[in-house]
Amino acid sequence: MDRANVDTDAIIPKQFLKSIARSGFGPNLFDEWRYLDRGEPGQDIAARKPNPDFVLNQARYQGASVLLARENFGCGSSREHAPWALEQFGFRALIAPSYADIFFNNCFKNGLLPIVLPAAVVDKFFDEVAAFVGYSLTIDLPRQVIVKPDGSEIDFDVQPFRKECLVKGWDDIGLTLRHADKIRAFEAERLARRPWLEGHPL
Repeated sequence: MDRANVDTDAIIPKQFLKSIARSGFGPNLFDEWRYLDRGEPGQDIAARKPNPDFVLNQARYQGASVLLARENFGCGSSREHAPWALEQFGFRALIAPSYADIFFNNCFKNGLLPIVLPAAVVDKFFDEVAAFVGYSLTIDLPRQVIVKPDGSEIDFDVQPFRKECLVKGWDDIGLTLRHADKIRAFEAERLARRPWLEGHPL
């Protein structure tokens, strides 16, 4: 995605935000760029006209799970639909020099790894991707390294807690459910002491 300041409305246009379900957004990722016609919720994707000039429609990038991007990726309005769409399209990780703060945090909450690297390193990645068809990167999250095709490695930083959540597949609900026994015990005790809170007679 060789453009700076890609905002969340470009990632998932506003007309697709009507749904609060956390599924079905992948087909409309970058909708206004991927298709020549205007997209609307409920359309048959197979009947639409792909934009042959858009990078993700090129055969060499089909099935990609790492998105290379420029600075300030995910700027604009706050919407969790943006990382939902990226993840449901098939991306597992992003690499960019910088991200908008809210988008950056939303990625971690929704199972995406946003990696921050210096602009010069990202520039080199773009050059190498353009030069070599089939170029691929392996991201080793436990070791916090990106492995290049020649075997060389580039380190990246990630907060330990966020890393643990991604490795173990925990979102905010999953983190809460780790304490399910304590929550049930608290609710039972509260109900015994204050039955009127749930409409039970005294």
